Amino acid sequence: MLKSFPRGGVHPAENKFSAGNQITKLPLPKTVTIPLSQHIGTPAEPTVQRGDMVKTGQLIGKYKGFVSSNIHSSVSGKVLKVDKALDSSGYKRTSVVIEVNEDIWITKIDRSSDLRKEITVSGDEIINKILDAGIVGMGGAAFPSHVKMSVPKGKKCDILILNGVECEPYLTSDHRLMLEKGEEILVGFRLVMKALNVKKGMVGIENNKPDAISHLSQIAQQYPELEVFPLKVKYPQGGEKQLIKALTGREVPSGGLPIDVGVVVHNIGTAYAVYDAVQKNKPLIERVVTVTGNDVKKPSNFLVRIGTPLNQLVEAAGGIPAQTGKIVNGGPMMGKAMNSLEVPVTKGTSGILLIPEKESKRKPFRPCIRCAKCISVCPMGLEPFLLMTLTEKEIFDRVEKDKALDCIECGSCSYICPANRPLLDYIRLGKFRVGQIIRNRK
Repeated sequence: MLKSFPRGGVHPAENKFSAGNQITKLPLPKTVTIPLSQHIGTPAEPTVQRGDMVKTGQLIGKYKGFVSSNIHSSVSGKVLKVDKALDSSGYKRTSVVIEVNEDIWITKIDRSSDLRKEITVSGDEIINKILDAGIVGMGGAAFPSHVKMSVPKGKKCDILILNGVECEPYLTSDHRLMLEKGEEILVGFRLVMKALNVKKGMVGIENNKPDAISHLSQIAQQYPELEVFPLKVKYPQGGEKQLIKALTGREVPSGGLPIDVGVVVHNIGTAYAVYDAVQKNKPLIERVVTVTGNDVKKPSNFLVRIGTPLNQLVEAAGGIPAQTGKIVNGGPMMGKAMNSLEVPVTKGTSGILLIPEKESKRKPFRPCIRCAKCISVCPMGLEPFLLMTLTEKEIFDRVEKDKALDCIECGSCSYICPANRPLLDYIRLGKFRVGQIIRNRK
């Protein structure tokens, strides 16, 4: 029987239109806009200024504080300005704008395609290389990876999980990486295992990717410490807490973190970036992005440099269909709508989804009919209808007491609600306000 998490979950249409399309390298843009805040935590501090000439892979933003991340130039060229620029969320972030010329890389980067399987560095050296390379979680959260690998005093990690689930509908960047860079991914995974001094590695992949399961299982035969597990197709199987429960049976406590149960989880893209950083001295300057949608002419998986304008990706996939009503950064369940494609690819950009107008319009929401469907599908065991009502009425002490901060924002409640109520929107607002109250309390 396939493993899965026991509580809640939904089954949205998968629509993996681009799953069979190989990763395509996109040409360099004329200019790139590289935000200095592409991660959770403190923005990096610029190390360049207007008029400077930079090379591909050069440091242009230095991490500031523990929870922060280095930023590198993804191109070579001239710095036009260091100024505020819009990101995909609609916020203005300090960014480095570079005019692209020849693609000249810093000399320490190994650009060969040779596979380097032998691990010759220590655990501390691995973590330092990850810090220097600016590696963050590539599944969307963009949490600095060196922080996740710094296990707090008194805690111990005994299982490392590689998240190859990619349960979000439409997105296929991780799927293609597993098929095309499987060897490198598992070497990267073993590097993280060494850094954490972990002897057991588990790879979780949803059963709708049988080719990836077969491919990684075959490679993993070389490594007795690794095992690949097919998982039941159920959203949000790729949530950290759900994946941990499915693979290990351990349950992360309310308000807790995976390390509280001895587990660390990393994404497929992160493992590949770790391989590049440690074995090739290559910082995180490019990533795979899926561009897809029901009416997109050429659903694609593009390898693109960080800072590339999103409109260049959409044009390469055939342009915006005439009947498009909404463009989403990410997938349909957890992604966020954008009002412009004149914004850059960042480390956390996993996909661009173009939704037809007829599917993009929200239906009028009606009074709650107390059907309890939102409760039955919540993977965290919350009561979404109640949290929405409490937020509407601004009863934030109850919002906190009823564990709104445990919400993983998967959107299952809004998806299933027959009254079309914007449950997740209100829960996000409630979480934000509770977070403010907690910070003020401290």
